[in-house]
Parts: sequence; structure tokens; C-alpha cells
Amino acid sequence: MQRTLLLFLFLCSTIALGQKSDKKKDSLPDGWKSKGLMELLFSQSAFNNDWQGGGTSNVAGNFNVNWDLNYKRNKLTWDSKLTAILGLAATKDQVYVRKTTDRLELNSLVGSRIENSKWYYSGLFNFRTQMAPGYEFFDRQVLNDAGEVTETVQDRKLITTTFSPAYLQLGPGFLWKKSNDFKVNLAPATARFIFVNSRFTTVNENDPAAIEAYEPFFGVEANENVRFELGASVSAYHKEEFFENIVFENTLNLYADYLENTKNVDIDYTLNVAMQVNKYIITNLAVQLIYDENAISGLQVREVLGVGLKYAFLEWKS
Repeated sequence: MQRTLLLFLFLCSTIALGQKSDKKKDSLPDGWKSKGLMELLFSQSAFNNDWQGGGTSNVAGNFNVNWDLNYKRNKLTWDSKLTAILGLAATKDQVYVRKTTDRLELNSLVGSRIENSKWYYSGLFNFRTQMAPGYEFFDRQVLNDAGEVTETVQDRKLITTTFSPAYLQLGPGFLWKKSNDFKVNLAPATARFIFVNSRFTTVNENDPAAIEAYEPFFGVEANENVRFELGASVSAYHKEEFFENIVFENTLNLYADYLENTKNVDIDYTLNVAMQVNKYIITNLAVQLIYDENAISGLQVREVLGVGLKYAFLEWKS
């Protein structure tokens, strides 16, 4: 199943990355180039008490920040990208506001060009985490002194928190770069660190039953707060306006650990489709697929569709 999924995602990304466009050519001019975008996506539904079609009133919003910083001078190229996304939703009859999406990621890639080619010797830095706590929601029964159920209340359990987990990847490799919007990096010796809050891993060392029952938290063992991995990573990025005012952005990250579970490959694939209505109004579709056995033995899927406002900032060249 995992190999089939990996092959499917890789083929999809290869097709996207292999697309050619005659509309735009990036000659990679020397100097600095910066571009930042802020987006606020909003959705809302409301139903009165007489509505018979079914439905629950709700309001949801996503706040996105994307900032690209690129530099080139002779053989040297340096690309950095900051992504911050936070989404919240409030639904009638639910006590707690729920998080719909949460991602904070910084990518930085430096390369030195190999003569007469699009290949570079490269160095990779990637930091990825979340900004807000995550909860598991459930209904809890309240009992009286006689052990009888008196009411059922909504409750929640903390399962992740700010900067827990956090992932840090570092490694040398080779970069193939056609433009700032089309590149693939291969890093065969990548160190990865997974950081978690000790509140999720603390176990009484004098309690054998508790130690035996403990399940690694994002791969981190009991009474530890960091996990070290050494493996190979592949990252690919492609952004293209295939249709007028419709931009497709593909990001694919693969990681295989040499030290444990060498047959497993962690997958993080994101497709963003931005449809420009006018200078300030945008419709955005985001689909993300994650496969990471340190978190859960299954495919994680996230999809967000919204209409909102866009504002460009820090856009300059030098």
C-alpha cells in the first residue's frame, strides 16, 4: 500500500513538474528578490430553527502568510520560503472552537552552481511545526454520588501543543534548478530531529507497567524530548500559471530513515490552487497528503476551500 501510494504521488508530481510553459521564462537575474502574500479566507453558514433540510450554523476562517526571499550572485543561489497557516472553526452547539489547519514552516536552500548546467551543490535547512495546541474532542458522562449518569458534557484532551512536535532537517545534497518556481533537491545524507514537549513523554521509571504501556510520541521514546534520524530526502517545488489567473503550486517532500524502518518513506505532498478574481479577491483550494508512521499508521488528508482577501507585501527586487 505504501509503495503504491508513493509511486502514485511521485508520478503526479512528476507530471506537474514536467509541464512546460512558453508564457514565462525565468532567467534568474542576479540580486535579491522578495515577495510576500497574506490571505484571509472566510466561510459561513446559518440555519434558522424552522429549516428542515439539515445543517448546523458555523463560521470558519483561515489566515495564510507566504513569503519568498531569493538571492543569486554569479554561481551562488539562495532560496528561502516562510509559510504560516492557521484555520479555526466555530460550530453551533459545540463548546470549543476547533482548529482546522495549522502549519508553520521555514525552508532555506543554498546552492553553488556546477559549471554549464542547471545542477548545484546544495545545503538544505527545513523547520516545520505548529502554532496552536491540538485537541481530541469527546463526550464525557457526569455521574452523581450513586453512580448514575446525570448529564453528558463536551470535553477535550490535549494531544499536541505549540512547537510540539517540531521537525528540523539539515543536509548536503544536489539541487536541480530551472527557475525560482521549478526545482528539485536531492539530499542523500539528511539529519532529522523531532522535538516534543516532555509532558507527553514523561513516564515513571519505577513503574514497569507504565513503561511497557507507553507508545512513542511521534517516535520519541519515554522520558525523552528529541528523536534523531539520519536518512535521505527529496524535495520538489513547482509553481505555474497553467490558465489565466489560476496558479498551481506543487510541493513534495520525501524522507527515508536509514537507522530504523528503512522500508518506510515519509510523504508530505501539498497542492495549492489559487484563482485570482481581482487584485484583492482570491479563491484558494489546498489539498495536503501526509504519510508518517511516527505520527499514525495511515494516510492523513487535509482539504480547504475558501474565498477571501489577498494582500501583497515586501515585494521588491535589487
